[in-house]
Amino acid sequence: MNADVAAALKELTNTLEGIESVMDLEALRAEIAELETEAARPDLWDDVENAQQVTSKLVHRQAALRRVTELRQRVEDLEVLYELSEDEGDDAGRAEADEERARLAKDLETLEVRTLLSGEYDPREAMVTIRAEAGGVDAADFAEMLMRMYLRWAERHDYPTEVYDTSYAEEAGLKSATFLIKAPYAYGTLSVEQGTHRLVRISPFDNQGRRQTSFAGVEVLPVVEETDHVEVEEKDIRVDVYRSSGPGGQSVNTTDSAVRITHQPTGIVVSCQNEKSQLQNKAAALRVLQAKLLARKKEEERAELDALKDSGSSWGNQMRSYVLHPYQMVKDLRTDYEVGNPEAVLDGEIDGFLEAAIRWRRQQQTVA
Repeated sequence: MNADVAAALKELTNTLEGIESVMDLEALRAEIAELETEAARPDLWDDVENAQQVTSKLVHRQAALRRVTELRQRVEDLEVLYELSEDEGDDAGRAEADEERARLAKDLETLEVRTLLSGEYDPREAMVTIRAEAGGVDAADFAEMLMRMYLRWAERHDYPTEVYDTSYAEEAGLKSATFLIKAPYAYGTLSVEQGTHRLVRISPFDNQGRRQTSFAGVEVLPVVEETDHVEVEEKDIRVDVYRSSGPGGQSVNTTDSAVRITHQPTGIVVSCQNEKSQLQNKAAALRVLQAKLLARKKEEERAELDALKDSGSSWGNQMRSYVLHPYQMVKDLRTDYEVGNPEAVLDGEIDGFLEAAIRWRRQQQTVA
């Protein structure tokens, strides 16, 4: 085996060993064994919510272990593949080994980024809210484009999603939308998306075809769990019901099933209109309220500006630009990571941005 290939294989092995060390495979196997014991209890489904949490956690922990175990096997198989191709002078086998090495390096890089998510709430599911900011109808249209981008990203990864609320703008697009991405580490992964996104394009809503700059804000919060102790007193909330509406204010329900909750001590207002019943909408709205109250609680505890929630101005908080005219480019203003295919990015291909931002954030934390 030539020196370059040997060095490359050594680097892959070292990266994998680092990942295995951070993941603590022995502890992971012990946790899986405990969850399997709990999942086998005959009375598990007496508490449906707890049963769902246990089985979901078990499935995801097993998948994490399987993923790193398979990578270990691929690294070992790759070394054998190179040795066989070299012994037999098989150029096609060598080319196949080179292709697998490139795939393996990419898969290890992706898993390595996951190990950087070590924050208190990083393993949680994510509650995402998108709001149109400056830019009128173009901003509302941009907000809808961003919502589709994140939902397509989730779809690409087979992550379930649940839309809680969509407030449509009059002419086109969204005033705001809130949705849940139900996957482990969704919060840790998407929290780097928080901030103001900027779109530059020829406005489809301008009769004179002028270039328009518009803004949309993205807020990402961790989903609240029972251990967070975020209590919402019934006396502290006002619940209003109304009829769900669609684009252009069109009524989409014949009953007042949509729910708006106002948390009177803080003034926080949340709403949900996408479930079938008023009861379901209220439960979903309470989940959003709890996530927002948790964010506020952590801000107060840490005494840090915007620790979990960033609601800065359009101009002072920009984190990514999407330029469709006069050239094609999407660029992260923190990491300088950029691609020249906005269409693909807006169709959910954002993993490169996420990985670069997660690495950048860890670097900032290390420096601090």
